[in-house]
Amino acid sequence: MSAVNNSQTERRIVFLLLLIAVALPLIFPIGWKTEVSNYSKMAWELIETTPDSSVVIFSFDYDPSTMTELQPMAEAMLDHAFSRNQKVIAMALWPQGMQMAQQAFDAVKKSYPNKTYGIDYAFVGYKVAGIVAIQSMGKNMAEVFPADQNGTKYQDIPMLKGIKTLKDFAYVNSLSSGTPGIKEWVMAARDVYQTPVTGGTTAVSAPGLIPYVNSQKQLHGLLGGLKAASEYETLINRTGSATVKMDAQSVAHLLILLFIAVGNIKAFRARKRRAA
Repeated sequence: MSAVNNSQTERRIVFLLLLIAVALPLIFPIGWKTEVSNYSKMAWELIETTPDSSVVIFSFDYDPSTMTELQPMAEAMLDHAFSRNQKVIAMALWPQGMQMAQQAFDAVKKSYPNKTYGIDYAFVGYKVAGIVAIQSMGKNMAEVFPADQNGTKYQDIPMLKGIKTLKDFAYVNSLSSGTPGIKEWVMAARDVYQTPVTGGTTAVSAPGLIPYVNSQKQLHGLLGGLKAASEYETLINRTGSATVKMDAQSVAHLLILLFIAVGNIKAFRARKRRAA
């Protein structure tokens, strides 16, 4: 009976320590830096080298089910684009994508209070039909988006003057967790109109998109999962939600390794006692 009680007590201690290990970095961020992959650096370089005042597209091609991984990278890349004074069109190929866009802009605009709607950014909304919509954007943007989400006509939005087709955008950044998403942007925007495409996706989807990065830069870099989002935050010197979450994950992993080591030591000593 005593052994059972001891075992239950040990479990409670383990669970309590894990809770503390995860909670503390979330409350008091450590800000550990992480090694940056070439794929993340390529995405950063595209935004970094794009000229000042260029008009770009951020396509929010995901919904709340994957926002834990994709929202941090959306915020980090948007922060980077704003810091380079790029003008951002926000759109979505997924029905709930514009809700994700609004949350990302609300978070980032706190650091850029002088950014003005219509001049520095605009929300043109959700567009159904996936790759067909992208192909239509390559012919006439105003036909695809006759007005923004507020009802302002396309031609009356200052930042869109002179932007007629996809060829007029410096790059497309698709935050994508499935179809339609990055693949469709690569096939319809980059391959047809030579508009550079970068993006981010979930960790589980990233391996299927890596060949596009390695194949003549059809895709200019790729962020895959929360770790890649924290890598991007490292590149722009931003301690964001991805870095904080990776801190918590890292501390938890270290604690688990410690538990494994202690368990093995206890088991070794128990065997020695039985053998004696």
